[in-house]
Amino acid sequence: MTKAILAKKIGMTQIFDEKGVVTPVTVLEAGPCTVTQIKTKENDGYDAIQVGFGDIKDKVVEKDAGGSRKIAHAHGTTKALVGHFKKAGTASKKYLREFKFDNASEYQLAQEIKADIFAAGDFVDATAISKGKGFQGTIKRLGQHRGPMKHGSKFHRHQGSNGACSSPSRVYKGKGMPGHMGSKRITVQNLEIVRVDAEKNLILVKGAVPGARKALVTIKETVKGNK
Repeated sequence: MTKAILAKKIGMTQIFDEKGVVTPVTVLEAGPCTVTQIKTKENDGYDAIQVGFGDIKDKVVEKDAGGSRKIAHAHGTTKALVGHFKKAGTASKKYLREFKFDNASEYQLAQEIKADIFAAGDFVDATAISKGKGFQGTIKRLGQHRGPMKHGSKFHRHQGSNGACSSPSRVYKGKGMPGHMGSKRITVQNLEIVRVDAEKNLILVKGAVPGARKALVTIKETVKGNK
């Protein structure tokens, strides 16, 4: 792998080409990502780079008149991470991810990775946390069929039988049940990049990308290739 970047999902829209053909796209604010650490085989056992994305305030500790400690920014970075970023010579970042680039040795600390690492026509894999749906029944969660809806029926959207009572006298492991839906790590492979705006750090990907708006999306060059 030689191409990857962190992005924030903006939303979906559509664009038109020269022939007037409409294409649904997902708009991603990609980078700029900053190299915060370079890992080598000598020190870490493998070659990779660690990148940061999204600026965040440092956690500031102040003292009041009584001498007690007071945290001004409770949702900032920790003291250990502040030192980590200072060592790399970068500002504090909200997200940290690691990429095993084949050319990791060519990168330097504090180097920026921007949206122009990709180009229109490239195919990528997008990874993000899917939207949370809460507790759902089997019809929505697993696509099962409903029962009869006519008058007198007591079986509409119920799950149905879970198994015979005499044999096997238990519910098989893996039986589809109601439960929590969504909020899982999802990867959609082989998505085409339609347009790249390097000035605005935008990447337009054809089709849908997992995750809600403002979700963190990891974009990597596809492992399957153009098919």
